[in-house]
Amino acid sequence: MDIEQARAFCLSVKGATEETPFDDVTLVYKVMGKMFALLPLDAERPMIAVKCDPEQVIELRDHYAAVEPARHFNKTYWNQIILESDMPDAQICHWIRHSVDEVIKKMPAIKRRAYAEMKG
Repeated sequence: MDIEQARAFCLSVKGATEETPFDDVTLVYKVMGKMFALLPLDAERPMIAVKCDPEQVIELRDHYAAVEPARHFNKTYWNQIILESDMPDAQICHWIRHSVDEVIKKMPAIKRRAYAEMKG
């Protein structure tokens, strides 16, 4: 998966927005105002940072060479995935969706319901 494919997939998520709150070269993807992915456009190797269930973070890192602790994030919850790597595109998409699920499940019930009722 290349960075444009990752960007397109993030934007296809129901309710997703793309912002650049940190600088002009880091794309941030949010649902309901909460971040679920980051794409740094200036990274040496194209990568995406995603939120992960803490019970699966280490397992994922151990299984794929492409997965590392995300820089500048809580390593308990965030991984970065090298896009052009040993991880199949379908798995990258799975972990992006998983990140969205992790963000949604931490929201108050009223926001979870609003997201569930959102069209998209």
